[in-house]
Amino acid sequence: MVQHTSEKTKPAVSDTLSDPMLSVSKIGRRLQDNWIWQDISFELFAGDRLAVVGPSGAGKSLLLRTLAGLDPIQSGEITFQEKSLSNLSMPEFRAQVMYLHQKPALLEGTVESNLQQIYQLKVHHNKTYDRSKILDYLSILGRSEKFLERSLEQLSGGEQQIVACLRSLQLSPQILLLDEPTASLDSTVTEQLEALIAQWQQSDPPKACIWTSHDPAQIERVTARQLVLSLDKT
Repeated sequence: MVQHTSEKTKPAVSDTLSDPMLSVSKIGRRLQDNWIWQDISFELFAGDRLAVVGPSGAGKSLLLRTLAGLDPIQSGEITFQEKSLSNLSMPEFRAQVMYLHQKPALLEGTVESNLQQIYQLKVHHNKTYDRSKILDYLSILGRSEKFLERSLEQLSGGEQQIVACLRSLQLSPQILLLDEPTASLDSTVTEQLEALIAQWQQSDPPKACIWTSHDPAQIERVTARQLVLSLDKT
């Protein structure tokens, strides 16, 4: 499989910033003797909204996992804030570059306990749970305070995805890697979640996000440029 990039528009902020948040230089991922993708290069700046698109099997989710430091590369280099990923503390890196899986891993208990327990991790020891921020987020999502009291067992797959998104946004990461984040949501909640992510991204300082989605209309709404992964038919 090979890749190429195309841009619908230039990123809004990158023209004014000299240093990218994330730089990807000629990275490749191989399974056994087959390259899943190779020679992928791009830069991500504050304010960027990038889509990774391509046919099923092109390795879109694998690329996002790789950018999060969850999967290795066999060639090339990834740098975050001008430091190579290989030289960074992974817990600290993943506190700034967060990957939202299609099927998030959540803990037993209530929605609020899931949001609170993340602060027990050492990497987040200097942060505190902000309930008022969560209530503001819930308002955008059309949900009341009672949503926090619901147990995870009562939630649909789409609602669990909302919890995972809230859990990440409250920690103010610099980059979100969004792997089909609205796949289990209806159109109304999808639009609400898109609005929430847009508000987070526009906060000061501006953030960046990378999306995958099987919905071309969504890609058109929420992103400004595309990285296209193509199946190698040779």
